[in-house]
Amino acid sequence: MTSPTPLPRSVDPALLHDRITAWFATAARDLPWRRGVSPWAVMVSEFMLQQTPVARVLPVYETWVRRWPTPADLAAEPAGEAVRAWGRLGYPRRALRLHAAATAITQRHGGGVPTSRDELLALPGVGDYTAAAITSFAFGGRAVVMDTNIRRVFARVVEGVEFPAPAVTAAERRLATSLLPADDAHVWAAATMELGALVCTARSPQCGVCPVADACRWRALGHPAHEGPARRGQSWEGTDRQCRGRLLAVLRDATGPVPTAALDAAWPEAAQRDRCLDGLVADGLIEPVGDDDGFALPGHR
Repeated sequence: MTSPTPLPRSVDPALLHDRITAWFATAARDLPWRRGVSPWAVMVSEFMLQQTPVARVLPVYETWVRRWPTPADLAAEPAGEAVRAWGRLGYPRRALRLHAAATAITQRHGGGVPTSRDELLALPGVGDYTAAAITSFAFGGRAVVMDTNIRRVFARVVEGVEFPAPAVTAAERRLATSLLPADDAHVWAAATMELGALVCTARSPQCGVCPVADACRWRALGHPAHEGPARRGQSWEGTDRQCRGRLLAVLRDATGPVPTAALDAAWPEAAQRDRCLDGLVADGLIEPVGDDDGFALPGHR
């Protein structure tokens, strides 16, 4: 009878640092925001990558930073142009927040992305994660970066559970802080994020090629299944999100205001369509034109 794999007695941060960063040095994807770009370009990538896969972000990011290479370039155009350029990335309020952040950077920081955490957090659309990511990836600073991929790696390797809690806990943050290396913390953040994205994935973890498989508590325990609430994917067909996306697509493709009749054709269910139009107006993503003359992107009435 084969003896069970012994549990790792404790986490050895130095071992994790050495192995994961060595793996990252050869396995990292060649992504444009990792090529010594400006802090603004890093900030753009962080806004776009929120809840959106890299493959979908890449073409929009490339177009965006060519058109608006500085915050001032974006701030000089109507917010509606940011919404238009956002395309089909989803969660288009991020485009408005990025435009608002560009305006704030231009007006309050001389056009340069600020380096202090407090000043970053004061920008529209920048929360704890984004502030930490900008500090780390744009400025090489020492910050605790806690995205979904990093949290999953730490949950499995250190805690021995398949998935972390739905929201970041104080215990998770203490653990991540304790694992933060004194030097090159930004490399550690990028490396653990990449490990979660490519190897320690949510659905099909590739333990056979993981650089810290023998130190992973979840693997040693026999990969116990998640015990918390079921992790359900978001529905799409027929939802308000789909309706809003259809309506916004019509407005993005137009050069000016769109008559109400054209939007009626985009989504046949009148009550849902009207509710979604009201929501898009309330979110600042579109503006009504006249009393009943249609709608337009912000700044394009």
